[in-house]
Amino acid sequence: MINLSFLRRQESINRKPVVTSSVPAVSGGMYREVDDINKNPDIAIRIFCIFKGKVSKQHSHYRMQRIIKLCMLAGILVACNTSDKSTTKEAESTKETSVEGITEKNYDSYKDIATDEALIATALMAAPKESRANCKVIGYNMAGDFVTLREGDNQFIVLADNPKKDGFNAACYHKGLEPFMARGRALRQEGKSAREVFATREAEMKSGELKIPTGTTLHIYYGDKTIYDPETSEVADAKLRYVVYMPWATAESTGLPEVPVAANHPWIMNPGTHRAHIMISPINDENK
Repeated sequence: MINLSFLRRQESINRKPVVTSSVPAVSGGMYREVDDINKNPDIAIRIFCIFKGKVSKQHSHYRMQRIIKLCMLAGILVACNTSDKSTTKEAESTKETSVEGITEKNYDSYKDIATDEALIATALMAAPKESRANCKVIGYNMAGDFVTLREGDNQFIVLADNPKKDGFNAACYHKGLEPFMARGRALRQEGKSAREVFATREAEMKSGELKIPTGTTLHIYYGDKTIYDPETSEVADAKLRYVVYMPWATAESTGLPEVPVAANHPWIMNPGTHRAHIMISPINDENK
């Protein structure tokens, strides 16, 4: 009959040292237990299971750290992306506002040109800035009479806009052109057509009765609107066109084309006549 007590005691003796010695092996000295593991496969299996559990726990901890780091990184990236989108949206919003500010100008502060003072102020915008203070201003007043609106003593004469006509058109010219300009006003007052005015002055220029000093200038300040900014005297959307009178000049004598090639490009108009002049038209807003 087999002595079970002996066997249990023997098994207990065999197991105890292995379990005790295997624990430190797992924690750091695993390679010192290789011989014992080779001698007893059951012990090897038990130690492997313990080691696997330890490593599995360590691996799980490592994986958890990686997941946490990845989550933090993802959070940072999402935050940055959101910030970039917000910044981009703000920039686009600002851009759209600025574009709207250009295409749809606010005219709330503008007023109608309804007084003689406003006529004078807006007409002077046709003159060079440094010369406006001493320009003579002539033209139709609000009552419809052609008068001297303001006296002046420099080289420029300013012709104010006619408030009875649509749009805005003021001019500033060198005083040397006044005989030519005055003759044209007189002929139109007589009821002469544009063709008749041209022919009459042409003949008088050829005879020497009328003269245009070569190189004298005309500045035209014009636009479709008749409202202005009282603080600056600028007329809404008005532009400047420049004319330099060159009697009898031609494309050959000046080297300029007879038709405009591009915006703001000089060309010669009425070539070969008394009214020949270099024209410089403004750049349109859409071409800027």
